[in-house]
Amino acid sequence: MIIFLFMRESQSIPFQHQRPKTEKGRGARSNRTNRFERQTRERRDDGWASLSDDFRLGTPTIVHQDKSRKIINYINSPYVEMDRSINMYRGCEHGCIYCFARPSHAFLGYSPGLDFETQLFVKSDAPKLLAKELSAPGYKVQTMHIGTNTDAYQPIERRRRLMRGILEVLQAFSHPVAVLTKSDLITRDIDILAPMAQNNLARAMISITTQDRRLSRAMEPRAPTPDKRFEALERLAGAGIPTGVMLGPMIPGLNDHEMESILERAASIGASYSAFTILWLPQEVGALFEEWLESFAPNRAARILRHIREMNGGKIYDPSLSRGNRHKGPFAKLIKNRHQLARDRLGLGAGRSENLPLDCSQFRVPPKPGDQADMFAP
Repeated sequence: MIIFLFMRESQSIPFQHQRPKTEKGRGARSNRTNRFERQTRERRDDGWASLSDDFRLGTPTIVHQDKSRKIINYINSPYVEMDRSINMYRGCEHGCIYCFARPSHAFLGYSPGLDFETQLFVKSDAPKLLAKELSAPGYKVQTMHIGTNTDAYQPIERRRRLMRGILEVLQAFSHPVAVLTKSDLITRDIDILAPMAQNNLARAMISITTQDRRLSRAMEPRAPTPDKRFEALERLAGAGIPTGVMLGPMIPGLNDHEMESILERAASIGASYSAFTILWLPQEVGALFEEWLESFAPNRAARILRHIREMNGGKIYDPSLSRGNRHKGPFAKLIKNRHQLARDRLGLGAGRSENLPLDCSQFRVPPKPGDQADMFAP
């Protein structure tokens, strides 16, 4: 076996390599060096099948402990309406190739490629950290958003159960929460979410990008199938939890033609509101997505990438155009208009999340064991 190690300065001419092999159960086609490294290293199979065997077997998931002292992430961004979120996991086993959270792995010294899917960081004491922060005298309550970066219901949650612990804390404090996920595992926690929803303290969104199982399996390899997500939406709505559908991301020329059919199916099973995002590819995600697209749909790749650049002022990504409500270019405007027309036709417009404010007035710090009861409490 011979393994060639190619090294180049990060400012040099892009390295030309053979079309990468698909690793079983993973989204990224490579493990590109992150943007903070001065040199780039890339592994290539020399034809003796050694690396090919690795690809067939797949890279195992490795879990690291995240010793962060705080769990609430306060947000100050013109692109989002929320002001706080929780992420108990860094990295995500779902492996969605388009995930905008991938570049955050570079801050940890890992690749936004395969490392993002296989090197996970877990905040094992997340529920305790949350209870401590919510109990602070100066805490001011606003809706907590979960799942806006990495998915709280990714496969590792089945064993770790950190999301359930977080929900138990939020329920004890009567703290409002909005959950976004593409996993049917959320139905495990209906026994917590439903009572909270009855008190206007919880709502949910299920992310559905396509109904094409082949596309979903390639683009979101370890996420539940589209059918399971629709089933989760129906169960949540049936339990009285206000549940919406997130069409995200819409990728021109790849899945945008499914927008109306996804909305129609979601509305028919109880979705009360909807939202959408258009693909945006920050930092290393652009190169990873191009690499994946050339492998998955080589005959359509050039056209899809042309549409993406047209929406970004000629670039693969421009934050002033890709994010927020500044949809530029005819294709982006068309997607926005189509969503609005379909949403209004299906009755999802009146149920927009901004029209479903959660109740922050019920927030209370629960008494600790041994605390004296308040004689004036109702």
